[in-house]
Amino acid sequence: MDFSLTEDQTAVRDMARSFAADNLAPHAGEWDEKAYFPKDVYREAAALGLAGIYAGDEHGGSGMGRMEAALVFEALAEGCVSTSAFLSIHNMVAWMIDSFGSDELRADQLPSLFTMERFGSYCLTEPGAGSDAASLKTRAEMRGNADYVLNGGKAFISGGGTSDVYLVMARTGDDSAKGVSAFLVPSDAPGLSFGAQERKMGWNSQPTAQVLFDDCTIPARYRIGDEGMGFLFAMKGLDGGRINIAACSLGGATAAIKAAAQYVTERKQFGKPIADFQATQMRLADMTTNFAASQMMVYRAAHALDNNDPLVRQKSAQAKRFATDTCWQIVDEALQLHGGYGYIKDYGIERILRDLRVHRILEGTNEIMRLLIARGILKAVEDGTLAEAL
Repeated sequence: MDFSLTEDQTAVRDMARSFAADNLAPHAGEWDEKAYFPKDVYREAAALGLAGIYAGDEHGGSGMGRMEAALVFEALAEGCVSTSAFLSIHNMVAWMIDSFGSDELRADQLPSLFTMERFGSYCLTEPGAGSDAASLKTRAEMRGNADYVLNGGKAFISGGGTSDVYLVMARTGDDSAKGVSAFLVPSDAPGLSFGAQERKMGWNSQPTAQVLFDDCTIPARYRIGDEGMGFLFAMKGLDGGRINIAACSLGGATAAIKAAAQYVTERKQFGKPIADFQATQMRLADMTTNFAASQMMVYRAAHALDNNDPLVRQKSAQAKRFATDTCWQIVDEALQLHGGYGYIKDYGIERILRDLRVHRILEGTNEIMRLLIARGILKAVEDGTLAEAL
C-alpha cells in the first residue's frame, strides 16, 4: 500500500498551507476576538479554486477528489480552524447542488458559489432534531404548481443571517426519512428570517444563528432532486462532511504540536529547557503518535469515499470519532506543556482548543459515530462479512 501523496496532491496541500500562513494565521486571533467573518479572505481562497474543491468543472468547480479536500482543510485549519470549517460547509453546499440539482439550478447557482460572490449554508439540524436528524419537523408544501411554502426552523446554522443561500432539508411527505426533500432558499425569500447571533465557545470567525421559515415561499425549481430524496442526500453529504471536519481537527492539532515543540525548547526551568525533561518528551511522543494515527484514519476514509468503498460510512464515522476526540486531546496536551501561558489568548492554543471542541458534536455527535460503527460491525456478523468489515 502506497501512503505517499502524488505530485498534484502535494502541490495542492502546499498551496493551501501557504495561503493559510499568509492569510489566516496572522488574523485568526483577532477574528476570534471580534467575531469577524472574513468574506474578503474567503473570496481570495475561492480564487484559488477552494470553494468548489470536489465539484465538477462545468460551472467552475475544481473537480478534485475527497483526498485533496481533506489535505486542503487540514492545511487551512492549521492557520484558522473556524474559518476553514465554514469553508468546508460552503463546499458541501456547492457539491450537493452540483451532484443532485437540475441543470437549470446548477447553471444558475454554482458560478457565484464557486467564486464566493455568494455564500452558502447548510440547514439540517433543528431545535428538536439534532442527532435524530430524520425526525426533523420543518415542512414544505406545494402551493399550486409553481411554489413551495416552508414553515419551521433550523438551529445552529453556520452562516445564519449572513449567507446568501440556504440548502434546507424539509419534510414533504410522511414522518419517515423518505418524507424529507431538499431545497435551496435564497436569503431574500419572503418569510425567511433569522434568530440572534449565537454567543459561542469557539468558531467565532463564522456567524451562527437560527434560520426561521414563516410561510417562506420559493419557486418549485429550487427543489434539489425529487421529493423524498433529501435524507439520502443528507447522509451522503455527512459521509464527506465527517471527513472534512476531521481534517480540520488535524490542522488544529498540527498548529498546536508545532507551537508546543517550539515552546518547550525555549522555556527553561531548573536551569535547562523543559524539552530535556523525560516527562515532556513522553508527552510529545504520545501527541505525535496519536496525530499520525488520526491522520491515517482520515486519509483512509477520504480514499474510501473517492473509490466508492461500500464501507465508506463506517470508515468516515471511525475517522471522525477518532480524529476529533484525539486531536482535541492533543491540543489539550499542548496547552499543558505551555503551562500558564497556554491559558493566555496571545499564545493561540486556547483558541484552537475552543474551536476543536465542537467537532466532537457536529456532523453527528461522537456518540452517534460509535453507534454507527457498532451497527456496521454487528451487521457484518449477521452477513458473515466480519473479516472484511474490520
